[in-house]
Amino acid sequence: MTPRRAWLGHALAFGAGLGLWRVTSAQARSKGAVYLTFDTGHMGVAPLVARVLSDEGVVASFFLANEPTLEGGASLDDAWAPWWRARAAEGHDFGSHTWDHAIWEADLPDGRMRFRLQAGRQAPRRVVLDERGYAEQLERSAERFQAMTGQRMSRLFRAPAGRTSPRQLAAAAAAGWTHVGWTPHGFLGDELNSDTHPNAALLARALRHVREGDVLLAHLGIWQRRDPWAPAVLQPLLRGLRERGLRFAPLREHPVFGARMMRP
Repeated sequence: MTPRRAWLGHALAFGAGLGLWRVTSAQARSKGAVYLTFDTGHMGVAPLVARVLSDEGVVASFFLANEPTLEGGASLDDAWAPWWRARAAEGHDFGSHTWDHAIWEADLPDGRMRFRLQAGRQAPRRVVLDERGYAEQLERSAERFQAMTGQRMSRLFRAPAGRTSPRQLAAAAAAGWTHVGWTPHGFLGDELNSDTHPNAALLARALRHVREGDVLLAHLGIWQRRDPWAPAVLQPLLRGLRERGLRFAPLREHPVFGARMMRP
């Protein structure tokens, strides 16, 4: 994702398909809440993220794809299964990020969709999927999560790079999946170049702009970021937002997404 797309594209990714909000008991529970979410990545900072979340008593939400790791494996392989089991036992929420980190590129005239399968430093591969094929991308991550943890994944997903189309969202919805993007001020910038967007600047921006109700986006490791965002920004961010009166909630407490998490 380019920095320009990252900064400007988030609102569309978050807003597609939500419809009207209604006042519910979940909204009452969400008072003062922000929703910290992590997408998989190279997993290099995953142990540090887990430690900070535990130290700060924060329950987050994770979106899982089978991405290449620094060790040469994959984020959902057997080596990482104990890490995911531990996070599930801690009570975090989990959703799909597609199995192959499938980034939407185009809707085709024949009703199918073209995706770029690429994560980290992988060479890109392009595939054409119909509605069923895309649903299988979402389901495969859910099946692997259940095999690793013994728990069911929620029916929430995040499209890689936040790229969606109405056809893609309809294909996911037909299989029972609801898309979760991120809010404009929730883009924390950990995937940006650390030379042009140093950690101190990203932290200051987030502390200034994050507001109640924001869905925050970070990753478990970004290949192109030389100065890792976590834990340098994560812990002071959690503490700073709490000092502003905000609290961290899992997506099951979100007034819209919470009601859609476990639908068949």
